[in-house]
Amino acid sequence: MSPLLPILALGFALDAAPLPDRPRAAKETHMVPMSDGVRLATDVYFPLFGQGPWPTLLVRTPYNKNTEILAPLWRFSGYAVVVQDLRGRFASGGLDRVFIDDGWGLPIDDWPLPRRLPGRDGLETCQWIEAQSWCDGHLGTMGASALGVAQNYIAGTPDNGVECQWIAVAFSDPYSQNTYQGGAFRESLVEGWLEYQNSMHMLPLYERHPRYDPLWRWTSPEQRVEKMEQPAVHVGGWYDIFSKGTLNGFVTRQERGGVGARAKQKLIIGPWAHYIGNHHVGELTYPGAGFTTPFELVGSDADWFAYWLKEEPNDIFEKPPIAYYQMGPTDLAGPWNEWRTLEGWPPPSEPHELYLQASGLLADTPQPSGPASTSYLFDPNDPVPTIGGANLNIDMGPMDQSAVEDRDDVLVFRTEPLVEALETAGEVLVDLWISSDARDTDFTVKLIDEYPDGRSMLVCDGVLRARYRDGFAQEKLLVPGEVVPITVDLWSTAITFGPGHRIGVDVSSSNYPRFDVNPNTGEKIHRHTHMVPATNALYHDEARASRIVLRATDP
Repeated sequence: MSPLLPILALGFALDAAPLPDRPRAAKETHMVPMSDGVRLATDVYFPLFGQGPWPTLLVRTPYNKNTEILAPLWRFSGYAVVVQDLRGRFASGGLDRVFIDDGWGLPIDDWPLPRRLPGRDGLETCQWIEAQSWCDGHLGTMGASALGVAQNYIAGTPDNGVECQWIAVAFSDPYSQNTYQGGAFRESLVEGWLEYQNSMHMLPLYERHPRYDPLWRWTSPEQRVEKMEQPAVHVGGWYDIFSKGTLNGFVTRQERGGVGARAKQKLIIGPWAHYIGNHHVGELTYPGAGFTTPFELVGSDADWFAYWLKEEPNDIFEKPPIAYYQMGPTDLAGPWNEWRTLEGWPPPSEPHELYLQASGLLADTPQPSGPASTSYLFDPNDPVPTIGGANLNIDMGPMDQSAVEDRDDVLVFRTEPLVEALETAGEVLVDLWISSDARDTDFTVKLIDEYPDGRSMLVCDGVLRARYRDGFAQEKLLVPGEVVPITVDLWSTAITFGPGHRIGVDVSSSNYPRFDVNPNTGEKIHRHTHMVPATNALYHDEARASRIVLRATDP
């Protein structure tokens, strides 16, 4: 999670900087009391003119309120701005328990010491703000990454008084989108971020809960979407660590949120990794990938806050709710690498199935004859190294996978060179028939855009820990040698595969350190006593046809 606020949420304020001879308003610092006695360090920045009250913007951060130099600029546009250190972070009191105390205070028994019920820091901070004489009763929230996650926790808490939100690159479900993607532990992301935060004391709690159990359900904002009443703008990137959270956050609120939220959401999703707004991501550069065009298409941050918090009429809801970037080959000109608009996500599409054949061909039809399976030896002591993808503290974005595709434990499948472009947008699912001689193992899958020059550019990827093949709430170990179906979720994308390119699928059993390495023993996560090689097999015959399902759209 990034310590940066999105520039997109602050661009308007930069244009409204005061003249040098104007006196600046005072900044006040408060230690705001929570109901359990813990006090949270909170800075309040006031507009330059007038005595108030003013509409107010709230930013809650684990990254030190004193470093938030962009958020206070909104005071130049007539907002009071509140910036607060989360519990246990920097000048705030209490123990940092990574969002546990930011939600609705549900009673869960299994917490780190000291043992007590979760707090409701987001709600109580909002209540404190609304009781201040300088707040006119109009309250909005904003921020990216961890700051966006904190907003999702506020939204899941009823009666919070928040009228609108601007949420960028945030998860809406902590289990599936942050900690255990496909049941596999997101090692580089979670451990890297906890270490950066000096919060490694939380790691044992996560390790004790590898299944989607009550801990995760009760701390998931997505499970409380019916209680969310806030209109929100959701901003994300196709290569972001939380891209599924951005899409789910938009769709669930738009379709199933409270009355105040339904049909009042906006979505902006570009060709970005976690540091949004860049034209260059990974090893590719996408033209026109900045914020100017999506702001023109769906409305700006300034218009969003003015509409809801200042009650100023504008055209924000005369514009489409969605702006998304349709990626495509960067070596060809065509109707791709451009911003498009939609009324709802996903766009209209038809399933486009491609079958993984034993020859290495990715074809429109199942394999009619030939070897029924392809097997490989997966040695957990020699995992496939991560090269790019939806990462944070290691290389991220679209990168060439050629360096790992010649390994014996990576199965490579490709279409023939495309004669015509194939446009896709939406979720990417891979249905595999597999077997293993181990009690548990992983299957990793990558979607590849292979360029004519031989580069295998990563589009999206995913993993499934086999013990969770029937759902993440229960474990079911494999029977060695038994052939079973599994589905690997590669999340979503919007990409056009160009003429002369090949669509590719790479299958293996590791992608480290993006995901932790399965020891193949069936033991508990990070509690294994040893590691063993596994012979894993992928099936191709007509009765057990492995395939990838893309969502083909009309260009």
